[in-house]
Parts: sequence; C-alpha cells; structure tokens
Amino acid sequence: MTSLYRRAFEETWIDAADLDSVRFVVLDCETTGTDPERDRLISIGAVAVLEGEIRLEDSFEALMKIEYNASSVTVHGITREEAADGMDEPDALRDFLEYLQDGVIVGHHIGHDLTALNRACRRHFDFELANRWLDTMDLALHLEGDGAFVNDEPFRSFTLDTLCDRFAIEPHDRHTAAGDAFITAQIFLKLLPHAKRHARGTLGALCERFVPPDPET
Repeated sequence: MTSLYRRAFEETWIDAADLDSVRFVVLDCETTGTDPERDRLISIGAVAVLEGEIRLEDSFEALMKIEYNASSVTVHGITREEAADGMDEPDALRDFLEYLQDGVIVGHHIGHDLTALNRACRRHFDFELANRWLDTMDLALHLEGDGAFVNDEPFRSFTLDTLCDRFAIEPHDRHTAAGDAFITAQIFLKLLPHAKRHARGTLGALCERFVPPDPET
C-alpha cells in the first residue's frame, strides 16, 4: 500500500500550479502529549479543499489504539479506554497514506503534526512524508506583511482561536482531530482570496515559509 503513496509523486504539483487545480489536504493530529518526538499519535483527521471548496466527501478520520494517555486527555477528551477499539498504528497510517496521496498538506502549527506523522512513518515504513505543505499561520503572517488586512484591527495573535474570531468561524469540535481540521480548512478558505490578491496565487508562493524579520536590519 505504501508503494501506491510513493508512486503518486512520480508526477505531482509544481511551483507554478494554479491554486484551484491543487488538492489540498487540511489535517490535524491528536497525540498523547506536546512532544511529537516522544508522544504517540491518537487520532488523525483530514478534509480536502479543491477548487475553493471544502470537500466533505473527501475526508479521513482514524482513531488509534494507545497504551498511555496522560494529561492530554483533558484537551482532546479521548481516554485510553475509548481508544481500546482503535486501529493499530501501522494500519491507520497505511489507510491515511492511501487517502493522502500527493495532496498538499495544510495545517495550523503544522510542524507538530508533521513531526509526529514522520516519526510514525519512520518507525513502521522507514520513510517520511514526501508531500508539500503549508502552515496557515505562516500564510496569515505573510498576508499581514503584504497589507492584506490593513483595514482591519491588528491581529492580537495568530492562534487558531484568534483566527476563528477574526473570520467569524464557529470553533465546533475544537481540540479534536477532525474538528480542528475542518476549522483550519475554513480559515484556509478565508485566507486564499487574500493570497490571490497579493501575488500568492501559485503553489510556490503560497507555500513560502515565513521568516521573522531581523530586528537588527
């Protein structure tokens, strides 16, 4: 099954790709703690965005068996007992990779999720994700610098909750993988028109990493 995932990259998205042609996969992971290098995956939630629309029919959710789950249970609400009937991690990952293919990954503070997923993929399959990715926080920071929000109140911060407030998005099912993926997809759709108006209408420009300006310059 992982060979199908790898073959998806034989012909994939290029920097010049028009955004409406790209299959974005907005994802979120819940883990047993806040250290993705040590903690284990509990759940994966994802939903596709294509042609400026959230495709609910193109979504994914998996709950994994876990051996321990300490303080994080107060955040995501999944107990060890509830996860007892979950999938074995390698099976969940195979299903996720078959779903993901070469979709461009989107997430908020996505580095945590990618680290956890890559660690799990290395553990079971001896490879890491090959997908392009973008962080909605990076994109929001770029757009603020581009002047996209010049007529709005300045952002207090760039947390997921703050962006929900800014764009009047109801944070339903917050702190669940599927819920946070859907919330992030809605935020992404709010940011995309601004991106197109501010010279970020290609995949390469959209995925540009945000580097804070040097205060010495």
